Amino acid sequence: MRVLIVEDEPLMAEGIRDGLRLEAIASDIAGDGHSALELLAVNSYDIAILDRDTPGPTGDDVARQIVASGTGLPILMLTAADRIDEKASGFELGADDYLTKPFDLQELVMRLRALNRRRAHHRPPVRELAGVTLDPFRREVYRDGRYVALTRKQFAVLEVLLAAEGGVVSAEELLERAWDENADPFTNAVRITVSALRKRLGEPWVIGTVPGAGYRIVDRPDEETSDDA
Repeated sequence: MRVLIVEDEPLMAEGIRDGLRLEAIASDIAGDGHSALELLAVNSYDIAILDRDTPGPTGDDVARQIVASGTGLPILMLTAADRIDEKASGFELGADDYLTKPFDLQELVMRLRALNRRRAHHRPPVRELAGVTLDPFRREVYRDGRYVALTRKQFAVLEVLLAAEGGVVSAEELLERAWDENADPFTNAVRITVSALRKRLGEPWVIGTVPGAGYRIVDRPDEETSDDA
């Protein structure tokens, strides 16, 4: 298990990290909201432990970002805000669990393991096609066993294409499912993202362009691919 600790008190953060390490739980520390969002953008975590009162974007702001990302990352709020209305607002923001300070480290460990077990029962399936493997739970992509680093948008586009299982997906559908409702229907963002994604995955190209229709994952890349998005 790997967790992100968002806590602006260094001694407490390091104490939690060291205690979790003894329980075979790896962790990274973010001392403020900006650092937390940066770490979430580049690493895969099983759980986020959020203090609500942090510099920069608050823990509440980070929780909102996690929920909006759609990753399903569980949130445990670890905070001194112990009033019932504060707990209620925390759960309304998307917290999956809430533990107030001061706390017992062993209780934190038990809650983390319970959240991880709960999440394991709802993990989306790993998708595999044409040598491409996408794990939506860990947000990882491999091409013929080689790890491929993708941006969030590239990952979202690939996830839609793989879900189609070789079927054609129109640019309009990609725009609807991988962007948001405010996306400009006349933008060339889909073409640019698909082109960059194709290059990230490497040759032979695995994303085929179907003229006038859209894009598809090609089972045999040597037969039906194009480097023109």
